[in-house]
Amino acid sequence: MRDFCVADYASPQSPAGYSCKNPANVTVDDFVYTGLEFPGLNGLGLSLARADLAVGGVVPLHTHQRATEIILIVEGTAVAGFIDSNNKVYLKTLKKGDIMVLPPGLFHFQVNGGDTPVLEFAAFSSANPGVQILENSLFQNDLPTELIAQTTFLEAALRLRNLRVFLVVLIDTRDYYMSFYESLWNFSVLTA
Repeated sequence: MRDFCVADYASPQSPAGYSCKNPANVTVDDFVYTGLEFPGLNGLGLSLARADLAVGGVVPLHTHQRATEIILIVEGTAVAGFIDSNNKVYLKTLKKGDIMVLPPGLFHFQVNGGDTPVLEFAAFSSANPGVQILENSLFQNDLPTELIAQTTFLEAALRLRNLRVFLVVLIDTRDYYMSFYESLWNFSVLTA
């Protein structure tokens, strides 16, 4: 039984992670996160990611089927949220020092909601959380467009959205002409 299994990045990766480094070659630096690699997490059932979001930057709707995610905002302001299986949205503006838990398998996102870059760290309850980005799943696959439209109701949703936009424009136009005619009426009454 080993105390740890520091990743040997010189070895090929397998579904279980990397092979363990020879304990004689392990140093304290293997347990300190200083860049894109954190070999000390190997075999511990965890993973960690750093995200730098420019102003207006987005982490698109995605899911991790195999892990809970915890995000920590180190710098900046991010709007983060997830959608549960009943389509309820949980949305929060996170500031420096805030932490949010994102349950496994639920679509979630982050948007830089401020005027400075965001630095955030994400920790996962799995060494291999997996990721599925909604847009890629829908539009970067071999499924024929007709089947995507038929199985996602996107076409109906777009028609409904367009109808809503049309009605808003129609109402706004009606209100504009009503106020225009009222002003003409008022002008004609004043000048009469």
